[in-house]
Amino acid sequence: MKIIVASKNPVKMNATLDGFTAMFDGETFEVEGVSVSSGVSEQPSDDAETAIGARNRAMNAREAYPDADYWVGLEGGIEAKGDDMESYAWIVVVNKDGKVGRAKTGVFFLPAKVAALIKEGKELGEADDIVFGQSNSKQSNGAIGLLTHDVVTRSGYYKEAVIFALIPFKNPDLY
Repeated sequence: MKIIVASKNPVKMNATLDGFTAMFDGETFEVEGVSVSSGVSEQPSDDAETAIGARNRAMNAREAYPDADYWVGLEGGIEAKGDDMESYAWIVVVNKDGKVGRAKTGVFFLPAKVAALIKEGKELGEADDIVFGQSNSKQSNGAIGLLTHDVVTRSGYYKEAVIFALIPFKNPDLY
């Protein structure tokens, strides 16, 4: 089965493949990453915008690359909660019949230094690179990996949510 991931980020592509493989044991998947618009800001700043971005990515990938079985949009977001800032991602999976599965990762709070840089206009990945002295961390371990010292990897963090988004496809009689 062919899966189009609406991102060329290898972390997101690997997480998608790992999630599908875990959920559909014995199936063979081919994953292709593509660049499509999210239709939202570069750094979504609330839950609704992040969810819309993930859905737009999946739908735009489906429209631009119709020769697949599944399309997956993954969108990371942040949201201010008083003086604190949380981080999470939304995942949307669409199949060739138009069925949609959605899920959200766990939420964690960002360090004050990272949140301050985001409030100044930086994206989360850029802020992480500055605070942690990294380069292009969003294509490797990301904030979750940096903060947990890779106890939770960015790919593993996304994989669980991909699995959750696949629940309607695993249980078609219930959804």
